[in-house]
Amino acid sequence: MKQNKKLFWLVTAISLVISVISTFIIETYLTKNINIVGSFISLHASQNRGVAFGINMGTLQPILIAFALCFAFYIALKHASSILDCIGFGLIIGGGIANIIDRIQDSTVTDVFKVGSFPIFNVADSCITVGVCLLLIQMFIGSNRIFNKSKV
Repeated sequence: MKQNKKLFWLVTAISLVISVISTFIIETYLTKNINIVGSFISLHASQNRGVAFGINMGTLQPILIAFALCFAFYIALKHASSILDCIGFGLIIGGGIANIIDRIQDSTVTDVFKVGSFPIFNVADSCITVGVCLLLIQMFIGSNRIFNKSKV
């Protein structure tokens, strides 16, 4: 992580700022649904009290969210070493903090992107999802390197 520490912090900051600004814009200016590709893809502002896919974990939810974010931050600082690690963890942490900031006012996050019957999501959720995908790719690449070396 030492080599890519600046990249990690840069990605965290950018994903946080873009997520917070997009939420502000949606809450301020999106007064009606906007169809992008018919009704299949649209901008549709909604409030979500749950976490991933609208799952609500009740009164423990804020504690679990904070714990998960702290755990991801700890893992990032201890183990992130590659560029993909730093970008992935930066996106996850920036998006996570943005969703927490959004929850502070009314215990909800503002979701906006509606794609088919998939649950509505926001920019911060997208950052988290892309970050997780990058970490999975990094794990796959890393495990292939280890696997290939062990065969030699």
